[in-house]
Amino acid sequence: MMRPAGEGLSDEDRYDQGMAVRREVLSDAHVDRAVASTTDLTADFQDFITRVAWGDVWSRPGLDRRSRSVAVITSLIAHGHHEELAMHLRAGIRNGLTREEITEIILQSAIYSGVPAANTAFRIASEVFADPA
Repeated sequence: MMRPAGEGLSDEDRYDQGMAVRREVLSDAHVDRAVASTTDLTADFQDFITRVAWGDVWSRPGLDRRSRSVAVITSLIAHGHHEELAMHLRAGIRNGLTREEITEIILQSAIYSGVPAANTAFRIASEVFADPA
């Protein structure tokens, strides 16, 4: 049985592991902006996503980061989470996905998540691909 990545680690270790992965996947600039905009209201949430999403799930050995990006992009399209899609399209590119592969992911999503969802995803992907940053 595969053990969770964070098993046996302290919360601080999971946070540190999560922050390292988060920075590798999303970029230092993105994470620095997120940390700088943390408020009393969002501090616990930022800690939670760093420890759990990045320190536990994204750190597991069962999938490589490229595969995790495919899963996340597909899920974001399916659930209409457009505010996160551009960020994870950039992360997918950082994790080795090509524009052609992202196009295929969006086309595949059109079949299972709907044409309107894919149409919006293509619009967002076009904006991401046009931005050299």
